[in-house]
Order: sequence, then C-alpha cells, then structure tokens
Amino acid sequence: MCGIVGYIGKRDVAPLLLEGLQRLEYRGYDSAGIVVNSPKAGALKVVKAKGRVRDLEARVPKRFAGTTGIAHTRWATHGAPSDHNSHPHLDPENKVAVVHNGIVDNASELRAKLEAEGVVFASETDTEVITHLVARSEADTLEGKVREALKVIEGTYGIAVMHSDFADRIVVARNGSPVILGIGEKEMLVASDVAALVAHTRQVVTLNDGEMATLKADDFRTYTTSGTTTNATPETVEWEAASYDMGGHDTYMHKEISEQPDAVDRVLRGRIDDRFSTVHLGGLNLDPREARAIRRVKILGCGTSYHAGMIGASLIEGMARIPADAEPASEFRYRNPVVDPDTLYIAVSQSGETYDVLAAVQELKRKGARVLGVVNVVGSAIAREADGGVYVHAGPEVCVVSTKCFTNTVVAFALLAVHLGRIRDLSVTDGKRIIEGLRKLPAQISEILEQEDEIKRLAAEYADAKSMMFIGRVRGYPVALEASLKLKEISYIHAEAYPASELKHGPLALIEPSLPTVAIVPDDDLLEKNRAALEEIKARSGRILAVAHREQEKADHTILVPKNEDELDPILMGIPLQLLAYHTALALGRDIDKPRNLAKSVTVE
Repeated sequence: MCGIVGYIGKRDVAPLLLEGLQRLEYRGYDSAGIVVNSPKAGALKVVKAKGRVRDLEARVPKRFAGTTGIAHTRWATHGAPSDHNSHPHLDPENKVAVVHNGIVDNASELRAKLEAEGVVFASETDTEVITHLVARSEADTLEGKVREALKVIEGTYGIAVMHSDFADRIVVARNGSPVILGIGEKEMLVASDVAALVAHTRQVVTLNDGEMATLKADDFRTYTTSGTTTNATPETVEWEAASYDMGGHDTYMHKEISEQPDAVDRVLRGRIDDRFSTVHLGGLNLDPREARAIRRVKILGCGTSYHAGMIGASLIEGMARIPADAEPASEFRYRNPVVDPDTLYIAVSQSGETYDVLAAVQELKRKGARVLGVVNVVGSAIAREADGGVYVHAGPEVCVVSTKCFTNTVVAFALLAVHLGRIRDLSVTDGKRIIEGLRKLPAQISEILEQEDEIKRLAAEYADAKSMMFIGRVRGYPVALEASLKLKEISYIHAEAYPASELKHGPLALIEPSLPTVAIVPDDDLLEKNRAALEEIKARSGRILAVAHREQEKADHTILVPKNEDELDPILMGIPLQLLAYHTALALGRDIDKPRNLAKSVTVE
C-alpha cells in the first residue's frame, strides 16, 4: 500500500527519489519522507512531512547532496499521520534508516522488550521496532544485522535499510510486500512498484517472499533470509515510462476510462481461434483432460476484483456449465474452507500483490489445490505462486480506483469461459456468437464514451444526493455492486447495491424522492421483471436513472448502451457508470485519483 524508492549510484539522489515518490502517489498515502547518506558527516540526513510528496519536496533543503538514499510514502496503520510517524525511521545516532511496507504483528511485544532495555521510541509505528533491532545488532555486516532483526519479526514486510557505517550498500528484504530491484548501468534502484523504476531502467528483479538483496552501485546479489544465495535473473518490463503519464487528461481516472477500447482490444489480441470457435490461453497450464475433470470453480478477489469475479463466475457457469461462484478472499482465508481437489480456484488481483488474495493462494497451494491467477502485472507475486493463469493486459492503472482493469478482467473471464465451454458443452455456434460479441466490444465502448457530455449533465443532477441505491438482477447485480463501489470511492456519497428481486424484501423502505435509484435494465429475458422493479420504485415517488438498451418509460433518465450478446452486456453496462461516478466526484470537487483513506495496492490485511 505504501511506496518505497531507493537508489545507489553516482547521481544526485534527492531529485531522483522525489520523482519516484511522485510516480507512486497513486498507491495512496498520508505522509512521506526521504533519507540520504552524507559521507563527510558520517551520518544520515532525513526530511519527513505529513501530507503529499509536494509538502515533503518543499521541506528538502537546497543543499541535500548524496548519491545513496531511500524514500517512502506511508499509509497509516500504527499511529496517526504525522511528521514523526512518517518513514524513514532512524536510530538515535542517525546511523540506521529503515523504510517499511507491511505490518509487524508482534510489534507491541518487541517494543515493550526494547523499552525495558532503555530504548526510547520517537514514533508510534511498528516500523521503528525494526530500526532499533538493526541498530542494536552485534553482527559485523549490514546484511547480518538485518537478518538478525528479521529473525524476531512476525508479520509482513518489504523493507529497505541504510547504515552510515556501510555507505556502499542498501539492503532490502521481502515477506508478503513487493520489493523490486531496478538494474541500471553502474547504478541500482529498488521500489515497491515498477512505476518508480521505468523512467530509469526496464531491467528488473522481483524478490520472492523470504528473499533479501544487497544493492551496490555496480552490482547486486540476492539470497534467502537464512543466507543461501539465490540466482535472480533480470526481466524486461513491458511498460514504458510514458504509460504512467496523464496523456493530456485532467486525471488518471479519466485517461484510464478513455483507454478502455484499446485495452479491451489488447486483451483479445492473438487469443481468438476462429477455426474452432474458441480461444487460446497458453498460460493456463491446464490440458483438456484436466479441464473436463473440473467439478466446481471458486473465484477469489477483493473489492473491484471480487465484483469482476462475480461476473466471471456467471460467465463460466453459463458457458462451461460448471458450478461457479465468487467470494471475497479476505473472508475465504479465515473460514477454514473445505478445499476440494476437483475445484479450480481462480485468484483475481489487479496488482497481483493484494495480500488477502495472495495469502488465500498460498493456503490453497499448501492444501494441494490447483490455482489460476487473473492479474494485470506480469511477474507479480500471485502470477508466480499460481499454477497458471491469464494476464489481462490493461496496461498501467494509476488511479486508485480501478476502471480499465475491471473491464479487462471481465473480458479475460469471458475468454476463459469460452475456452472451458468449448472443451465441454459450448457449441460451435455459441462459441462463434460469443467471439463475435467480444470483437464488437472496443467499438461499442467507444460509442458509450461519446455520450460523456450527457452523462456529465446527469451527474450534476444527482450530485446533491446524500445516498443512492443501485439495483440489478442476475447478470446486472455485480454491475450494480461495482457502480455503487465506484461512487462511494471517489464521490464519498453513500451508496448501496441490491438485487432488484430483493427490493420488496426490505430495501423498498428506503425509497423516497431524495434517494435516487440507478437501475441496470438489460434487454434480455428478465426485462419485464426489471421493469416491474422500476414500477415499485416509481409508485413510491423514487427518482430513477436507468442504464438500458432502450428508453425506459418509468425512469426519469435513461443512459442508452449498445446491445451485445446477453452474456457480454454487463461489460458494457458498467462503462457509463464509471463516467457517472467520475463526473459526480468532479462536480463535488473530490481528489479523484487519490480518494481519502484508500490505497491502490492493498498489501496489508
């Protein structure tokens, strides 16, 4: 969730680190800090600030020279946002500096022990425990000091450590939180996200859990926390620095919504097999015999990924005729689930690092389950842990809330459903029908995006609402859930989503003129059922905004969406509701790309 950037080389480090932090702002944070070496003084220099990176930058003195440094953006878990709780955390002698993503579960116990030994803490954070453990270690190398500290740490971490007595190196370690090395020419970088690296190098090494690394200006080496050498091979990142620019848009969210036609084209490219009316998904590592042996599919994700998984479950069940359902990974991993050898588990995560999803994958693997990953980031932890999977190829998504990655994930599930269906019971005719529908999606999304001015006008009409209800039936219900989440995330308007069939079982009590309802009304076999729900709302003087394939008489306003195949309609019906949330938030003056209290990549529990 937090951001780490580090550099060792010959360049002036402070501007480089601040630039890296700015590229990580989308992850969400409440404070920031930077530390650089000062060889002449024999100590480290640090600047920290509550707030944005710009607040930190304003505090960095003009004379802040150094060629080695680490920096951090913090999302508070232990201790409120403040200057003194910001990272990096230093020991009293300013010799050791630590930045840390994750949570030290036994921090209270370790803190009490250190305080009993006379240590005085300068913050309320769990991270400062690591700093004192490193500083008090009697090991004769920085690697040894860090290793000794990690032996007593319980929890998750991605850390970078500097020591003024070992000014030629940075030591990093990972357990459950991303750490990525950037391999340059006589310079090395480290970050928690490739976004901070691609402006300087596209050669990266992603550490595994339980792995450490030592970075020097002209070399790096990786090894386990027990000291065993590992053989890390750099890989080339497919995304370039320009992919993280706004490209002329006012916000990243607007840019990413507008990129969806191209993003969907990208996830389809090279995967369609017209000869057999099916698709190629070479990364599944699942042969036809194994696919036919699947008796159930369980999809795990969090937030937007969970909603994409709900649509994915419907697609798989409908096309492949395999019982399928989706569940929040954060709940699944704590309920001691029965792990069935005939069940295919699918883990969904934009970043591929979402901790609750990753922990569920690891537990499933421990119990012998087959797990596929549906992720956006190549080489991410879930991609490496899973038996196989599908990359969604949405490209970098910088805004905290997900739009294009949600859409591409659902399209990836449609591809998977066709693949499994054609192995099982989906006919050639139906396979061809779905494939033709998939091919239409980019142009149809563009058609929806052309309605932005009208959707902006509607958003202004509904922006004064204190609460909104979203309803959908069967395929439309996950769309309603995701649209409700989008509105909450960036406009801060309270919103709830219900199955349209559940209105009469309680939610109708909420209906009144001041509570607008957004209704998902596809032109399918449930059209009349959905219209009946609109009648119920209108009879109680409720305002209705419908998203439909034709004008809805009972609705106050209707956003028209082009018709595709029934199975694929949910992909299109979510697009205008992304724009509705965006323009509602814009009308209310919200910080759209960085909504309060949220982070892009949730790498803590």
